[in-house]
Amino acid sequence: MFPLQTAVPSRYPPIATWALIAANCAVFLVEVNLSPEQLDAFIAQFALVPADVLMPLPGSHSGPGPAAWLPIVTNMFLHGGWLHLIFNMWTLWLFGPAIEDRMGSGRYLAFYLGCGVLASVSHAVFNPTSMVPALGASGAIAGVLGCYVRLFPLARMIVLVPVLFLPLFFELPAIIFVGLWFLLQLMQGAAEFFMPSGGGGIAWWAHVGGFLAGLAIGPLLHRPIGRYRKHYADEGILGFTPLGRR
Repeated sequence: MFPLQTAVPSRYPPIATWALIAANCAVFLVEVNLSPEQLDAFIAQFALVPADVLMPLPGSHSGPGPAAWLPIVTNMFLHGGWLHLIFNMWTLWLFGPAIEDRMGSGRYLAFYLGCGVLASVSHAVFNPTSMVPALGASGAIAGVLGCYVRLFPLARMIVLVPVLFLPLFFELPAIIFVGLWFLLQLMQGAAEFFMPSGGGGIAWWAHVGGFLAGLAIGPLLHRPIGRYRKHYADEGILGFTPLGRR
């Protein structure tokens, strides 16, 4: 399933979401303009290698110190290709504004980065000996999804389901779409315990950790309703409430 549209309106412009998307795109443009050798060095320095963080070799560049922990943050601004970047940024564009609107830009930015850090830690804990670089905003965005489904579980959304060559469109409550997504991440992560792979793959446990962080922490940062200005009907989608319900 591919999400196409959500029904939760925003009262304020999502400045932090726009800034995060711009930062991710800017870093990716740097990546694609590096030579293969430069890109390998760039990834080695800023992507998350769990073994380097948890069990650094004596005398390695990633030994104890701030540099060893820097990739826990920086990896969430790197991407492995155009599709990786586009899918992540599209998801952030769809779900981020509603969360930023409810938190305020400053708290939302801290929340996003916090979810990304916890996602990175989750990946490292579940893969402590891995030497495969992990990168991408997926863990932080998973936190946004966790918060979204906690605040707007019954909000409607449009998803695309391709069946062979036929695109089918469905309207679903957010809890169904996000719940199925999370179940897939959990099952894939559990499967890795029985079928370990030395290849690249996907950081499933980063997604799980980020999602659970957003689910638990996000609602605590929701600013009081009294601090909103009045919600005008024409700011939403015709036929939907401010919570995205019919």
